[in-house]
Amino acid sequence: MENNSSNFIKSIIKEDLENGKHSTVITRFPPEPNGYLHIGHAKSILINFELADDFGGRTNLRFDDTNPLKEDQEYVDSIKEDVKWLGYEWDELHFASNYFEEMYSRAVLLIKKGKAYVDDLTADEIREYRGTLTQPGKESPYRNRSAEENLELFDKMRKGEFETGSKVLRAKIDMTSPNLNLRDPVIYRVSHATHHNTGDTWCIYPMYDFAHPLEDAIEGVTHSICTTEFEDHRPLYNWVVEECEMESKPQQIEFGRLNITNTVMSKRKLKQLVDEGFVDGWDDPRMPTVSGLRRKGYTSDAIRNFVRETGVSKGYGAVDEAMLEHFAREDLKLKAPRTMGVLKPLKVVITNYPEGESEMLDAEINPEVPEMGSRQIPFGREIYIEQDDFMEDPPKKYFRLFPGNEVRLKHAYFIKCEEVIKDENGNVVELHCTYDPETKSGSGFTGRKVKGTIHWVDAANAVPAEFRLYQPLILDADLEAEKSEEEAEEKTFLDYVNEHSLEVVQGFVEPNMKDVKGQDKFQFFRHGYFNVDPKNSTPEKSVYNRIVSLKSSFKL
Repeated sequence: MENNSSNFIKSIIKEDLENGKHSTVITRFPPEPNGYLHIGHAKSILINFELADDFGGRTNLRFDDTNPLKEDQEYVDSIKEDVKWLGYEWDELHFASNYFEEMYSRAVLLIKKGKAYVDDLTADEIREYRGTLTQPGKESPYRNRSAEENLELFDKMRKGEFETGSKVLRAKIDMTSPNLNLRDPVIYRVSHATHHNTGDTWCIYPMYDFAHPLEDAIEGVTHSICTTEFEDHRPLYNWVVEECEMESKPQQIEFGRLNITNTVMSKRKLKQLVDEGFVDGWDDPRMPTVSGLRRKGYTSDAIRNFVRETGVSKGYGAVDEAMLEHFAREDLKLKAPRTMGVLKPLKVVITNYPEGESEMLDAEINPEVPEMGSRQIPFGREIYIEQDDFMEDPPKKYFRLFPGNEVRLKHAYFIKCEEVIKDENGNVVELHCTYDPETKSGSGFTGRKVKGTIHWVDAANAVPAEFRLYQPLILDADLEAEKSEEEAEEKTFLDYVNEHSLEVVQGFVEPNMKDVKGQDKFQFFRHGYFNVDPKNSTPEKSVYNRIVSLKSSFKL
């Protein structure tokens, strides 16, 4: 969604401004601080902030912190960091908990109007009484308490005279409504829990469907933009705003949420992955969280460009993860320096290269951006190449190194394999090769050609490094799609977790990489784009997360 593009939400806002319904546009990004943001939230952030910018309006960051049992200051801090990292600045910072007193007074107003009542039914009983999609609900035996009795009970709820879960306040709407959300929804519950913002001031907390529309109205939000799973909640949203007699009347507009193949977007499921040790935290590079993508090496530019390309619509659909990877490559190809790293080393001795000598070779930093200049690479008698770049008995059309074959070393010389050294178990542990001094890269040599070019690092100066190679964490391409009852009963999402989503290998990089810092990004020749892991790298050994491989099958 670029500034010059159009979508149905932008059309609604434009019409509202033209007909005088609003004189300015106020949007908000309202996360619940019960987990880290994921890339689906990035879409909501982009839509809200960029729509407001398009029309010269403003966007608030508001924490919907109405459930103290699941919320934490850690999540508040991480959300702020992620929004800023994505490139957005909020106009005002708000917390739903700052409005608890006004929400309470609005609930009292509903009671006085006969629009809310205190219910003693248990959670299971309320669920049973609610009915089904095909059967109407039944009224609670406590539904017709007098306003005076309800006010007294609600006051005692606030004062802490009832145990957690023993009483709730419900809106009195319509137990026969075809919309289950209107069948006397719970709007307050008793919960003796310490809140991250209000401490122990409150022991009753508003439910999301009651609090959210009030928050929007209090802040003067003009367009309350959310995903389509809240479409059935819109009548309740409007009911709360109207019956609570809010001066401001926000308009709820829904868009189709972002889903990506082989990816879980549920915060509950992501938290389970963290809590049960399937990953090493919310920022694990296999996670679709903004912090995980950042640690893996994605840039904010790549994520914003990807989200814009997915567009804004009402429809559901899982976007191919290859599309996200495509935007990472497109962003990094002009930014990332080129270098060489050997992930699974095999030692090569160049037997005719003078012992004790070495030389410096010239190599471009990024051939697509000549102004980035060049770097110097040491070359000597002993080097490391990839194990995969040698085969003792190769198939046809294998153009890398094998006995008697000649290849080019990137930025260096032609070498020819003369002898294979094995250990007692028959494993290849070393190659003896010869080089042709006339074939130095850049020398203008045209005497003969070779079909294979391989990368390498100088053994005497190589810097040890750890490489982390990632595969999708989830093996079901569209896990977020609706499943049949049989499928849902047979498997949980944990059954689709890929046991081989992470491969860790120990190798070497060029000596000019010894002073890299966390979040530095490089393209390793033939291996892909990598990011220096800011969490696990040490001065003794850098850890490189592979962001994406070099090749993509994705087409825009």
